[in-house]
Amino acid sequence: MDKQGRTSTQPNIILINCDDLGYGDLACYGSQCNDTPHLDRLAAAGMRFTDFYMASPVCSASRAAMITGCYSQRIGFADCQVLFPGQKEGLSPKESTIARQLKQVGYDTKIVGKWHCGDQPEFLPTNHGFDEYFGIPYSNDMGRQVNNLNRPPLPLMRNDEVAQQQPDQRGTTERYVDECLQFMRRRRDNPFFLYLAHMYVHVPLFIPRQFLETSRNGAYGGAVACIDWAMGMIAAELQRLEIENDTLVIFTSDNGSRARDEGGSNGPLRGTKQQTWEGGQRVPCIMRWPGRIAPGSTCGGIASSIDLFATIAELTGAPLPEQTKLDSVSLADTLLAGAATARDEFVYYKNANLEAIRKGDWKLHFTKPEWEADDNLDQESPQLFNLREDIGETINLADKHPEVVAQLDAAAECYRRALGDRRLNREGNEVRPAGICRNPRPLTKYDENHPYMIAYYDLADMPTMAG
Repeated sequence: MDKQGRTSTQPNIILINCDDLGYGDLACYGSQCNDTPHLDRLAAAGMRFTDFYMASPVCSASRAAMITGCYSQRIGFADCQVLFPGQKEGLSPKESTIARQLKQVGYDTKIVGKWHCGDQPEFLPTNHGFDEYFGIPYSNDMGRQVNNLNRPPLPLMRNDEVAQQQPDQRGTTERYVDECLQFMRRRRDNPFFLYLAHMYVHVPLFIPRQFLETSRNGAYGGAVACIDWAMGMIAAELQRLEIENDTLVIFTSDNGSRARDEGGSNGPLRGTKQQTWEGGQRVPCIMRWPGRIAPGSTCGGIASSIDLFATIAELTGAPLPEQTKLDSVSLADTLLAGAATARDEFVYYKNANLEAIRKGDWKLHFTKPEWEADDNLDQESPQLFNLREDIGETINLADKHPEVVAQLDAAAECYRRALGDRRLNREGNEVRPAGICRNPRPLTKYDENHPYMIAYYDLADMPTMAG
């Protein structure tokens, strides 16, 4: 029996999801400018994935896909890539989530941090299988800012109520960590599922002084250090509670880094957040479960956040939803036995357009928006890359391997039939609708007489990069 009073053999699950953290932002993924000792230790004690993908290069669609085990197009998020305050769309209450499935096998469930799957009452986490919620329901730049005073105040929520408006973001991560620790410390008979969705490293970057002063990479490095500190606090608590060996920890990011002027890096990968180049969707992922996952191991196979649904279900005995099509493939054998990943292909959607497909080491781009075009890219000409030999997607091999182009294009047809491809005027026959609120309204409204701690955030951001 551990200090929580549990004797169950089901593992606790802690899923940590960062915001805009790039492939090259951790020392264990090659960063030379960010210090991440706690996350490096996590990787040394577990499995580090080199080819792990989010299902979307932006956040709402990415997060909805991860918790449902489906490509975001399947669940109606093709046009809900980034949800804004008071928007009528959200994750349909009819969809199954990881939390909802875990509730069926006795788990206590909590989310702390960024939700971003809809802010209307029917879309909030407590209607999607989570017992409790504490956090900001969307991106931290969606409150009142110096460059946008027309937005509603940023809400910090507890369950389905606004607990505070316009909180001081320098203390938000500390508050999130405290919520996590208090949840972990409870005496309970059940295992727990804790989903920590960090605010960092999404801009604007408000950083606690101690992390900013010791950073070698400005505010961005300070944000990464704060994420690393949070991991250290959680790891220390797992040890103190003597439940480290009973807990699977999963660490990842919702999409690639913006990698512009803030200090982020996608390492050797081409492209950024909002793009279907590797830098937009290939992200860090580390999983640790002492005694079950071999320490210091590396997985080089194709894996995705949508696979967490089937993986967690298999490891916990949770049921998969009946009569609901999923895209999730279990990673249990990879984690526990070092087997090759069962997934051998992955598709890269941007909104409703199928922009690329990967099969094995090959990746075929079908199209790119005009604003991404460069001298080496014809907007509508297929581009073929061998990612094992050319991780930066620099050498187009389409002319040399027409048979591979044909093979990948044929494989893409299955996804076009199921999920659609707007560029080709194709409608998917397996698409489910997103949730719709008939009378949506923002969670907050500015009141000039309210004693806000922060009347408006004094760092500007580009509204077009929200999410």
